[in-house]
Amino acid sequence: MALVAGVLFGLGLAVSQMVNPAKVLAFLDIAGAWDPSLAVVMAGALLVTLPAYRLAQARRRPVLAERFAWPTARDIDRRLVAGAVLFGVGWGLVGLCPGPAIASFAFGLPKSFVFVGTMAAGAMLARALPPLPGERVPASA
Repeated sequence: MALVAGVLFGLGLAVSQMVNPAKVLAFLDIAGAWDPSLAVVMAGALLVTLPAYRLAQARRRPVLAERFAWPTARDIDRRLVAGAVLFGVGWGLVGLCPGPAIASFAFGLPKSFVFVGTMAAGAMLARALPPLPGERVPASA
C-alpha cells in the first residue's frame, strides 16, 4: 500500500507540475509574474485530505494496521521554527521541496539530485547536533 500511495503521490506531483521548479518559483513570485495554479493544486489536496482525516479519526483502527500512529508533538520550539525557515528558504531559492525533488528524479534533473543530496546531508547534520539548552528531544531522535 505504501508503494501505491507513493506512486500516486508522485504522479499527482508530476501532473500538477509541482516537480517543475520554474512553475513553483512562478507561484512564489507574488510581486511579479505570479502563477496561482499551484494554489488550486493545494486547495484540491485539502479538499481530499480534510474529509479523509475526519473519516480516519472516526475509525477505531486503520484497515491495514493494528493501530493509528497519529502525531503527538504539539510544541513550537526553536528547532521546529528553524526547520520551517530552512524549508521555506530552500523552496523559495530552488523551487523544490522534498517530495517533488524525489519525484523529479524521473525527469533526470541534476538540480533534483543536488537538492536531495544536500537535504540528506542536512538531515544527518541536524541529528548529529546536540540539543539546545532546555530543549526536549523525543526518544526516537
